[in-house]
Amino acid sequence: MRKVVTALLAASALVTLAACGGNSDSGSGGSTEKVTLKFQSLAFQKTTVAATKKIVADWNAANPNIQVEYVQGSWDSVHDQLVTQFQGGTAPDIIHDESADITGFINQGYLADLSPYLSQATKDAVPQGVWDTVSSDGKVYAAPTLLQSYVVFANSAALKQAGISTSKELTWDDLAANAKKLTAGSKYGLGWGLKSPTATVLNLGMNFDGKFFDGTGRDAKAVIGDAELEVPKRIHAMAYTDKSIDPTSLTQSGSDVLPGFYAGKYAMVVGGNYAAQQIVAEAPKGFQWEVLPPLKGTSAKQAANPQTLSVPEESKNVKQAAQFIDYFMKAENLAAVGQGDWLIPTTQAARDAILTTTGGKDGWQQTLASGAELTKAPFQSVENYPKWKDQIATPALQEYLANKTDLSALGKKLNDGWGQVNS
Repeated sequence: MRKVVTALLAASALVTLAACGGNSDSGSGGSTEKVTLKFQSLAFQKTTVAATKKIVADWNAANPNIQVEYVQGSWDSVHDQLVTQFQGGTAPDIIHDESADITGFINQGYLADLSPYLSQATKDAVPQGVWDTVSSDGKVYAAPTLLQSYVVFANSAALKQAGISTSKELTWDDLAANAKKLTAGSKYGLGWGLKSPTATVLNLGMNFDGKFFDGTGRDAKAVIGDAELEVPKRIHAMAYTDKSIDPTSLTQSGSDVLPGFYAGKYAMVVGGNYAAQQIVAEAPKGFQWEVLPPLKGTSAKQAANPQTLSVPEESKNVKQAAQFIDYFMKAENLAAVGQGDWLIPTTQAARDAILTTTGGKDGWQQTLASGAELTKAPFQSVENYPKWKDQIATPALQEYLANKTDLSALGKKLNDGWGQVNS
């Protein structure tokens, strides 16, 4: 892993000066006055921190009048920290966060519109559906950098022994049939860590055109119909009708089910694509695994919640900060941080760079493919979604997946609960 990322960063260094050599004076409008920008990064993996710091160092070497100071932040405290910083006027010039978190800051006017400053090359490189997650009223408030998806990890030997091919697309019907075929004795075809089920259910609900909400902000209405209930219904059927999902796994986290995967208790598990890093680090020597094609219902769509880079509205150096963000968005840079975090870059050029460097091994080929249909989901525009998720959806889904209520009752709780938290 480290050798691969090092090689990618070395390649990046060859193009750095050519990529940003023309920016030395343009960031200050031709002035020789030196500007220092604080960049609060949330990178935490050693490889990603190293990749990010190298991007900063290369930029600084080529842009003496626009210097970037790396500041280490934390995902655990970033929201509260930003609230305090915005209120006190001390927010960093370049903010690392995610689209789901910055929506409130956009609505409150804390973030600058980057539309006039980002290059056309950056705008063209990212799909519109991903730009939509960081946009409002035609304005762009952040650059989306990295994405995650939900994928199926499988024990290659178990699939081969059962005669299951993984070369074609993977429909939900295929998943159910394969899980049933792989279930025998005390071994289950599928383990699924759904201790916190809401994000997974709503993301994969887009496979069946599930909306869950219609409208935006506080005016949004709950939409809970057949499409929205399709994913929990299918999971429940596999657990309690086919008995191909271990019900106990539904009460565990994604990390909790992985030891059972290594031990052969589960032939397949579903989780965030980043779990590949944990599998590589923990799986016993000789354990053969793979990532299956993206799950597909009527489509393979999933919700996009990208990591983001944004700039405070009050910043005096929005143009210069946007120039650095443009540089960060270059394919070789996104590929380096994406590979370090085992996440999917938002641009195809960066994905291609990772595919070339890794050869598609360790699940990268299918993981990168799973990012092709990530787009904005309706619930991402709903102001009180976090409250509904925590207070209503999560306990209701947990109860249903524990087989303590039926599908009709689940739908009613999800619908009525929205009225309770959004009144």
